[in-house]
Parts: sequence; structure tokens; C-alpha cells
Amino acid sequence: MAAPAYPVWVTRWVSGQWRNKKRPPMLRPPRARPLALADRVANRREQSTEATCITEMSVMMACWKQNDFNDTACAEEIRMFYNCVAKAEKERKDQNEDTLLSRGNFPSSKVNKLLRRFPQITRYA
Repeated sequence: MAAPAYPVWVTRWVSGQWRNKKRPPMLRPPRARPLALADRVANRREQSTEATCITEMSVMMACWKQNDFNDTACAEEIRMFYNCVAKAEKERKDQNEDTLLSRGNFPSSKVNKLLRRFPQITRYA
């Protein structure tokens, strides 16, 4: 019985010739379809952000509890909490703009919107 005839790259790959940082065999895509982008990408979860202003919120709630939920008695704590929230929101917005400009990564919702706006041409008329 004759051994099956394998392509040359298979015998090189099995023999370990590609393991010593040499160029691996090039895999060619199937010729049935041309290469094209998909119509959409998978929905990735956005990076979860950690909770901010927890200390200010707990101080405000403790003040409410001590003063029978009276806003006038806890005006300073409420103001501190709202200032903290506004500051954190501004930092988050600035950080999002910086990361989009520096890395170029878009959330999956924006990528899907762009792919819908500019669909791939799969057939020629």
C-alpha cells in the first residue's frame, strides 16, 4: 500500500521545521467568495466603570436619616454630592474623547451603525 500524498507544507509542518521562528505556511482563503467585511459586529460590553461618589452619597443619606429626610438641614451634603457627580461626569466624558482619539477604538454600536450606513457590495450589476 502506498502512503497518501500530502502537500509539501504539511510534511514540513509535521516535522517541526516551522517551530524555530521560521515563516509558517500561508493559508489561502477559499475562492468561492471574495473577502468582505461582515454586515455587523458582535455586541461587546462597554468597559464597566467603577462607582464614583460613594462616600459623598453615604454621608448625604446618613444626614437625611438623622434629620428625618429634611433637605434644608442637609443642603451642604447634597451640594457636595452633586458637585462630585458633575466632576466625575466631566472626567468620564474627557476620558472617552481621549481614548477614541488616541486608540481609534469604537464601541460596537457605532461600528454597526457605520456598517449599516456603508454596506458591503457583494454583487456587481
